[in-house]
Amino acid sequence: MDNMQMQTAVPGDVAQVMANISNFEGKFNLDKSGFDPNMPGHSTNHTMITRQQPRTAKSAGAGIGLSPEVRLEMGLMLDDHQCALTVALHQYNKHHWMTEGAESFLSLHHLLDEHIDKTQKNIDSVGERVARLGVVPTAHPVTQHELSYIKHEVEGRYTMRDFIRNDLEHELKIQEMLRQTIARAHQLQDFGTVEVLEEVLKDREDLGYHLYSVLEDDTLVRGMQHLLNAQDNLAGNRQLRPDSKLQ
Repeated sequence: MDNMQMQTAVPGDVAQVMANISNFEGKFNLDKSGFDPNMPGHSTNHTMITRQQPRTAKSAGAGIGLSPEVRLEMGLMLDDHQCALTVALHQYNKHHWMTEGAESFLSLHHLLDEHIDKTQKNIDSVGERVARLGVVPTAHPVTQHELSYIKHEVEGRYTMRDFIRNDLEHELKIQEMLRQTIARAHQLQDFGTVEVLEEVLKDREDLGYHLYSVLEDDTLVRGMQHLLNAQDNLAGNRQLRPDSKLQ
């Protein structure tokens, strides 16, 4: 026990994520339903026959015994999740392509492969639930970013820790918003949506755990410095805040 140290210092990358999360004002776009000429992808000249406006619910049917009002509310929330997951997917793709460095080029490249596959699966599950509720899901990429409660990082090459920190911030925001929808779905007795989103939430928590672990303060890349100065290799004492949204 004398040789063991309790960890107390929060790694700088994780601390920055925590600060950004504390300022997150997650809101769903429940007021954005139907045709909007100012929304990208809504207005253009075409000869197609319109059968249903964007982000609206079928007034009858859909094969699910929930009222149109419930199906619309749930469908809009789910569509916002689908948009956010798509933004996360685009960012994961970029980071996957740009991995570099001793601990990143292979290990993170493969890790982000898993994150991409899982995110694609989640997008499909959520998008299908939107359609089953009789709501039109959003597919235009510009509109998806407009409706998403997370935003893609600015273009450019940054450090791998910056990339992973930004991904972790996305995952924590997605988790928070998923929990809001699951709680609301319980209130409205939309248990089908509950089942879909609980599975998605479990996946996102798993991915968030991966990213958090990568950002931890231990590393294999230290050269031979540990033979000269062991103090540089100690994680130090740290204690996370009890109100931290990372826990």
